[in-house]
Amino acid sequence: MPLAGIGSRFIALLVDYLIWTAGILVLLFLGALLLPAIYMFSRISSQWAVALVIFVVFLVNWGYFTLFEAFWNGRTPGKRVARIRVIQHSGRPIGLFESMARNLVRYIDQFPFPLHVVGVISMFATRQHQRLGDLAAGTLVVRDREEEAPLWGETGARTFTAQLFSPAAPTPQPHASVALPSNGVAKLTATDLEVLEGFFARRLDMALPTREGLAKRIAAAIQAKSGLEIPPHVSVETFLEAVAHQLRDLSRLR
Repeated sequence: MPLAGIGSRFIALLVDYLIWTAGILVLLFLGALLLPAIYMFSRISSQWAVALVIFVVFLVNWGYFTLFEAFWNGRTPGKRVARIRVIQHSGRPIGLFESMARNLVRYIDQFPFPLHVVGVISMFATRQHQRLGDLAAGTLVVRDREEEAPLWGETGARTFTAQLFSPAAPTPQPHASVALPSNGVAKLTATDLEVLEGFFARRLDMALPTREGLAKRIAAAIQAKSGLEIPPHVSVETFLEAVAHQLRDLSRLR
């Protein structure tokens, strides 16, 4: 998987901090209006009021990164701009607990604030550009694959003479001719489909030995869970594509 570099991560962090700072300024403005009324009715001390503001700032900062990464497919608005995302070390999408852990350690990574010296040193020192939060949560930051658009728009031809020739018949996909028992496919879940989709999305970026080994591991897990067997003369990746194809159809029917 193509790892995100320090430059793209810096751009993502800059955009996120701009958005976060704007939100904090709005909250501080509202707090400046409400704190006198709260103090009048509850008679809390000024020290408690300051502590409450600090706690709210921490909660908004931590919650901003945690919730976006956990529920927006590993991306914050800044990561979306920089076209990067956070995933688990296994390649699966990041979950809530991984996001909570990596962003709690963020306060160590960003020391001294806002230079993030600890995090930068950690990324230079690790082979997979992981800061301390990534090491604690078992996560990676990777680049999204870019899809090339046609040269002359979404439906236009790439050459002016293309319309003089009839288009070639589409080549049938190998997995289209593979029929697997539906009762075995029905034992799989949407999480299994996410694993397959993640593998298909990034397999072209993998070295061939890594790609082959990962395909065999996923196929073994699928077979153990569903009881399916790889048909004769069918490759492992074609088997996985057939499983994903039938699992998508089954998900639509459910």
